[in-house]
Amino acid sequence: MQFSGIYRKGFPLLLFLIALICILLPLHAFGSSGESGGGGVTVTPDGSILIQIANFIFTIWVLNLLLYKPIRKILTQRKEKVAGLELSIETSTKYAREKDEAFVAGVKEARSRGVEKKNALVQEAADEEKSIIADINQKAQVELAQVREKIKKEAEVARDSLKKGIASFADQISEKILGRAV
Repeated sequence: MQFSGIYRKGFPLLLFLIALICILLPLHAFGSSGESGGGGVTVTPDGSILIQIANFIFTIWVLNLLLYKPIRKILTQRKEKVAGLELSIETSTKYAREKDEAFVAGVKEARSRGVEKKNALVQEAADEEKSIIADINQKAQVELAQVREKIKKEAEVARDSLKKGIASFADQISEKILGRAV
């Protein structure tokens, strides 16, 4: 804490006034007078009070020089250091906040690009699936047509072979039904 203005300038004046009071009003000084009969200590200011005042002022001056000024200087330095650290903390916090915002923006951008790539891959896979299914259907249609053609040929061959043997089959069936040769 720093003393300013009137406190610094008024301190010697205050000491001077206290000394005057102690010298000019000895009857009102602390202690008792002979009238009270109480047997207390009577303080009578004499020339030694000036030496005590000078000693007190010298002690205050030495304490101020050796103790108070260095402590005030250290407190001022500490206050400046704390202010510097607070400024450093503020700038670091601002920097961290900016980095965090940049990171969040980067993550959002990366996610949107990832979603776009995923959608593109899904669409590409769907198109490829359709083309594969179309190829399989086409091959299945071709194979089905070939199998039908083969079955048709085999059915004609079987029909032709059965037509050739129709008379013999009819004879055999009639023999079995009638139980005799026809």
